[in-house]
Amino acid sequence: MTGLEIWLLAIGLAMDCLAVSIASGIILRRIQWRPMLIMAFFFGLFQAIMPLLGWLGASTFSHLIESVDHWIAFAILAFLGGRMIKESFKEEDCCQRFNPASLKVVITMAVATSIDALAVGVSFAFLGIKSCSSILYPAGIIGFVSFFMSLIGLIFGIRFGCGIARKLRAELWGGIILILIGTKILIEHLFFNN
Repeated sequence: MTGLEIWLLAIGLAMDCLAVSIASGIILRRIQWRPMLIMAFFFGLFQAIMPLLGWLGASTFSHLIESVDHWIAFAILAFLGGRMIKESFKEEDCCQRFNPASLKVVITMAVATSIDALAVGVSFAFLGIKSCSSILYPAGIIGFVSFFMSLIGLIFGIRFGCGIARKLRAELWGGIILILIGTKILIEHLFFNN
């Protein structure tokens, strides 16, 4: 993957964090830097760790399915992207009441928003990322972008409320990005792989 693709993938994966952060910001209602930084830190941390775990698990058996690895990477990214697009059209009350600053809730939200990153880590193993040092760069970018987008989402949620969450359609755009990256991987392997 190129640097641009990694950054686009990171942005796509961070859309769940952005959406959850906007909703959390709506509930927080005022700037509270400590809980906001804690939330953004955990979102970024879990988004960075999950691709490592997915890659580690899948890299142990990727050599067994090399002939179909591009199909697997495409299927995973297309499925995740499709699910994100579907979720973007669900009508939910973004102003639900819960305490987004409690550590238990923060960790639960961080795990829930990073499941997609775990699956992406699996696809990294099928894309030929062989060494631990090679996976650290994309994982770090994914974590950094998720931290940053979470912080932005919290601030937007606090400032603009429920209306902005519906207008952004963050999950829709994140899903489109993941599907496009998966399609590119498939086309490269089918038509341009020597």
